[in-house]
Amino acid sequence: MQIDIWSDVACPWCFIGKRRFERALAGWAHRDEVQVTWHSYQLDPSLPEHHDGTEAEYLASRKGMPIDQVRQMFAHVTEQAAGEGLAYDFDRVVVANSIRAHQLLHLAKAHGRADEVKEALLSAHFEQGVDIGSIDALARIGVAAGLDEAEIRASLADERHLPAVRADIAQAQQLGVSGVPFFVFDMRLGVSGAQPPEVFAQALERAREASLEEAVPER
Repeated sequence: MQIDIWSDVACPWCFIGKRRFERALAGWAHRDEVQVTWHSYQLDPSLPEHHDGTEAEYLASRKGMPIDQVRQMFAHVTEQAAGEGLAYDFDRVVVANSIRAHQLLHLAKAHGRADEVKEALLSAHFEQGVDIGSIDALARIGVAAGLDEAEIRASLADERHLPAVRADIAQAQQLGVSGVPFFVFDMRLGVSGAQPPEVFAQALERAREASLEEAVPER
């Protein structure tokens, strides 16, 4: 079974959704039949490459919301993340455009390291206060996942993977994706959002049943 996941490194629900999906997959009897492919998406392409203020200040300004309301939202998301074993720290989050991080993810995909790099990028952004727009920071993340530093820096400099990032985003638009995380099971069943593990488990079963029904020849 092929599962395609669109998500953004700068999306807090994407990390939560990743954990919930992983829990469902770990408990599924046919998990060894599953191949997961990560796809790029940007919730806010207008994010600056670097922003000196806090995440709360940026969102309050961007969305025209009172900063106290933004902090309440962060508290709720932090609580949900903690339930999945994640230690979000929005006070340390560095506001940065995720476009370079997505390019690193595509480089990692080419070397079979997408899962490790996706996990590291999300943790770096939401738990460790790392600037995911920084080439130096991305190089460290990539090297830790087994990628070559010279290739990382060269690929980010010449943006050789940018067309693939844009192709992912274009495909999401064609599929009608308007928010992430978005999970597509065998290109026949879509699940939007950081759903409970039970929802993902049901989707896995439904997609497999549909696949088996297609495989049975008509008499």
